[in-house]
This record gives sequence, C-alpha cells and structure tokens, in this order.
Amino acid sequence: MAEIADVWFDPSCPYTWITSRWLVEAARVRPVEPRWHLLSLAALNEGRDDDPENDPEGYLWLPARVCAAVAGEGGQEALGRFYTAFGARVHERGETEPHTVSGALAEAGLPEELAAAALDARYDDAVRASTAEGLARVGPHVGTPVVAVGERAFFGPVLSRIPRGEEAGRLWDGTLLVAGTPGFHELKGPPHAAPDPS
Repeated sequence: MAEIADVWFDPSCPYTWITSRWLVEAARVRPVEPRWHLLSLAALNEGRDDDPENDPEGYLWLPARVCAAVAGEGGQEALGRFYTAFGARVHERGETEPHTVSGALAEAGLPEELAAAALDARYDDAVRASTAEGLARVGPHVGTPVVAVGERAFFGPVLSRIPRGEEAGRLWDGTLLVAGTPGFHELKGPPHAAPDPS
C-alpha cells in the first residue's frame, strides 16, 4: 500500500521542479504516491517590503492562478498532470509565454479556457488558501516545496539535480527517517548549485 506524499509546490520555482521530479522517481522504486497542491511564492511573499523572488511585475501569480483553476476543475490528479506538462516546458525546455500555459493544458488533457485564469484575480483567494494549508504543516519560516507524509512534514529537500532510480529511493528513505525523528528541525548542505533538470 503506497504512502501518500502531499506536495505543495510553486510551478515557477526550478528547485521545486527538481524536487517534484525526484518524488516521481522515488515513486517508481518505493511505495509512495505524490498528491499535488499549490504553494505560491507570490502569495507567500505578498505584502513584504522586499522582493525576494525579483518579481516586480507579478508574473508568479499567473501560473499559480492557472494551477488553482485546474485544481478546482479537475482535482489533484489533474493538477499533477498540468504541473508535469508546464514544468517540463518551462524548466526543461526553457519555453516562455504566450503558448506555455495553453500548450501544457492541452498536453494534460484539460480545457484550454482554463488559461484565462492567469489574468483572473478571482483565483487569488484559492492560491492563498492552498499556500496557507502547506505552510500550516511546517510553519511560516519556509518556502517551497513542502512535503507531508502523515504527521511528518518538511520543507524540501532542495536539490540541484534529480536523483534517479535507487538513488531516489534511498533519498526518500533517508528523508523520512530524518523528518520522523522527534525534535528534528533543520538540515542544510553546502551552498546550492544552479538547477540542472536533465
């Protein structure tokens, strides 16, 4: 029986994309099933005086709103399909608008009209609510991704490359071991390298 791993992600974050693909890899060699949720950096940083994501135009809201619309229309499974299609286009192939969202929706088998959600601020409350749900699992001091498996919840791991096969499985085992240790709070490695989604 597979364990459910609830994953809160920002669709625009390249490091989150790498972590999400690690989870997909781990699910091939371990009994784990990722379940997808939105954790928007735009919502997380809303109202701050600084701009930690360097997003003065508010671009990060656009794919987050589409994710909220997809989740509302088709649920977590549809959100996972859209994120996979969108992430591969953006983080692996370097695509940019105008066709990235509509192409990802088509690839995921979702209605093209959901692309209009990108410019519809009525989805912002859903984006904020999903972000708050993810942060409630670990506290407001983190970013994306957040992963929760039962009562164990953690930020990250932040990875620069995608572990494959048994390496992905071993990282999954170790992450669960550390996250399940009473009193565990934080673990960091050396400074990060540029993301390599290959």
